Amino acid sequence: MEDIFHSRRKFLGFEIGYVSEFVYGGIDGAITTFAVVAGSTGADLGLAIVIILGFANLIADGFSMSVGSFFSAKAGHDYFEKHKAVEYWEIENLREKEIEEVREIYEAKGFEGKLLQQVVDVITSDDEVWVDTMMKEELEMIKDDKTPFKQAVVTFVSFNLIGFVPLAAYVLAAMSDIGRNNLFPISCISTAAGLAVIGSLKSLVTAQNPLKGAVETLLLGGLAAVIAYFVGDVLQKLL
Repeated sequence: MEDIFHSRRKFLGFEIGYVSEFVYGGIDGAITTFAVVAGSTGADLGLAIVIILGFANLIADGFSMSVGSFFSAKAGHDYFEKHKAVEYWEIENLREKEIEEVREIYEAKGFEGKLLQQVVDVITSDDEVWVDTMMKEELEMIKDDKTPFKQAVVTFVSFNLIGFVPLAAYVLAAMSDIGRNNLFPISCISTAAGLAVIGSLKSLVTAQNPLKGAVETLLLGGLAAVIAYFVGDVLQKLL
C-alpha cells in the first residue's frame, strides 16, 4: 500500500504530507483562543474586549507558531544537508573506508559472497546512490520533502482558521443585533465541534482511531478552557 505521508495526493487543497502541520496548528489555535474566550468570560469582560483579546491571540500566537515551525523545519533540513556534505567528503577522501562500511552494513543484513560483492559494487559505482545509502543505513536519516515555508504557511492558516471558531459567535454578535446572553455556550459547542473534526483528522498523522483522536482533543481543549475560565473568575474577584 502506498504510504500516504509520502504521496502527493491533495487534502483540502494541500499535499497530504502537510496534514500534521494543519492538525497541530488547528488544535493549538482552537485551544488557545478558546482559553482566551473562557478566561475573558470568567472575568466577565465585555464583548469588545473578548474580540480584541481573541484576535490578538490569533495573529500573534499564530505568527509565533508558524515562525517556530519554519525555523524548526529549516534546522532539520540544514542538519541533513550538513551530514550529506560530510558523506560526500568521506567517499571522496576516505573511499576504501567507506566501501568497507557499505560492505559491513549489507553483511549484517545477511548478504555474503558474490552477492555481497555485487551489492557493494553497484552502490559504490554511483556517488549519489552511495551517499543516499549511507544517510539511510548508517546515519538513519531521511530527507523531509516538505519545505519549511509551506510548513509555516499551513501552520499559520490552520491556527487562524480553526482558532477563529471560538470567536465566531462573538464577532457575529458584534456585527448584528442577535442576543448576547448565550454567546459562551454557543462558543463552547462550536469549539467542541471544531476540535472533534480536527482531532479526528489527527488519525491521518498518528494512525489511531478517529474517534479516539476526537475524544482526546476534546478533553484537552475542555481542560484548558476550565482552567482559563476559573483563573479569569478568580482574578476578576481579586482585582
